Amino acid sequence: MKNLPWTSLFIIITMLFMAVFAPVISPHSPIDQTLADKLIPPVWEEGGNAKYLLGTDVFGRDVLSRLFYGARVSMIVSALTLLVGGGVGLVIGIVSGYVGGRLDNLLMRIVDAALAFPAILFALLLAVTMGQGLRTIVIAISLLLWARFARVVRGEVLAVKQRDFVSLARVHGCSPVRIMVTHILPNVMNTFMVLLTLYVGVVIVAEASLSFLGAGIPPPTPSWGLMVAEGRGKVASAWWISLIPGIAITLVVLAFNLFGDWLRDRLDPKLRQL
Repeated sequence: MKNLPWTSLFIIITMLFMAVFAPVISPHSPIDQTLADKLIPPVWEEGGNAKYLLGTDVFGRDVLSRLFYGARVSMIVSALTLLVGGGVGLVIGIVSGYVGGRLDNLLMRIVDAALAFPAILFALLLAVTMGQGLRTIVIAISLLLWARFARVVRGEVLAVKQRDFVSLARVHGCSPVRIMVTHILPNVMNTFMVLLTLYVGVVIVAEASLSFLGAGIPPPTPSWGLMVAEGRGKVASAWWISLIPGIAITLVVLAFNLFGDWLRDRLDPKLRQL
């Protein structure tokens, strides 16, 4: 217990709490505009108001409430993207690594092409053809991540399939599908789980970047990236609009990365013995 990354866990749990209970803990509506209260600074600044602890934006919307709902958007995007992209990458990595041969060469060339294609450009093209929204973001980031999952999982499978228990399963007449499901899959799940935690931060940054560029969540739905974009023209006079969600993005991404590093060390027997 003493070796747990408590700071990272605290940040992650706080974000999850914000995302799940946003409708309950938000003091105001995240989308209702009150122009009479626009650009109120945080409560600790001169001119601040206890009604708006983190201030308001250019439309008079409460920054704290939008921050809570923005956490919900980030968690939904992360969950859906990792479910789709991670799942596809896991399956392709296992099949490619175990079957080998021409199929492996074909799948790895597709992976190389996917890794070489600029994801931001692809997301912008999707936004033009499909429109902004959750579906566009999930598809764009999933197409960015699946290849990374596939390549790492394939490397693990290449090592696992040489082990004795896999050879014994072949000798006993187990089908390739059964071997992949019952013998290969459990032995690559540790690596897969570490990748999931590490790529949560990647997804959050990607979603924020797309929203910042106008290819993500459409306004007025609150998103951390959109909040940063909305305040970029007021950085000098109303710094809190962009800086507060920017700090939230930094802390959450750093927390997930540190937790992923800790999880990798705990699940790797060689590192655990050091």
